[in-house]
Amino acid sequence: MEQSSGRRRFLKSVTAISGAASIPAQSLAAEPHAQHAPRGASQPYMFLTQPEAAFIEAAVARLIPADELGPGAKEAGVAFFIDRQLFGGWGTMARMYRLGPWPEGTPQQGYQSPLTPQQVYRIGIRAVNEHCAKHHGKSFEALAAPQQDEVLRGLDAGKIELEAVRAQFFFNMLLANTIEGFFSDPVYGGNRDKVGWKLVGFPGVAAVYTTHVDKHGVPYNAVPVSIMDVVDNRVEVDESGHPKHVLLTRKD
Repeated sequence: MEQSSGRRRFLKSVTAISGAASIPAQSLAAEPHAQHAPRGASQPYMFLTQPEAAFIEAAVARLIPADELGPGAKEAGVAFFIDRQLFGGWGTMARMYRLGPWPEGTPQQGYQSPLTPQQVYRIGIRAVNEHCAKHHGKSFEALAAPQQDEVLRGLDAGKIELEAVRAQFFFNMLLANTIEGFFSDPVYGGNRDKVGWKLVGFPGVAAVYTTHVDKHGVPYNAVPVSIMDVVDNRVEVDESGHPKHVLLTRKD
């Protein structure tokens, strides 16, 4: 939630944070549990209501803010990524066991709640906005950035009590989904213009690396390639369908 140099430290610790979250972050180029985002600039919300979308946009903007390193989570379309996850099968736990019992679990045991992700978000957002209205007289998205950070820290530390859902459980899900949306393939609605990949130097869809395996200690810097780049024939591919990465010199 810090600006500038704090963002670099945050992104370097993404793996550690994701491992501690209530749900695991997906592989950077692997298919997440969301529906494909429509092509084009216009992306209507499919699950989130307007107040819920306003909350998500404000929250992800504080979790990964824009700074001198580039756009943040809001600009990268992370709210649309989360919306599509919730609208799809993951949002209803369509492929998960739901009959309980539901004792308090550990992070290693995975998802431990009778609530679906749709319910967690809907209940959590409403409860946080009620807390903000009670203590600040405004909903979350209307607060100043320092106040928003204070609320998010309170959720993270469990200092803010929410009815029907644990504050830390809701925050961990929001944080994990924000990280997923910032680094997943743009086909799923987030990582718009591949800003997450460009920030950390991730090349996207896997290519053939046989000519590079003996080049130890040499950075592999390439123009990132998304799934839709391959589908829409915007990149050259080899006989096996792997994209041919265009290498470049990266400026740290």
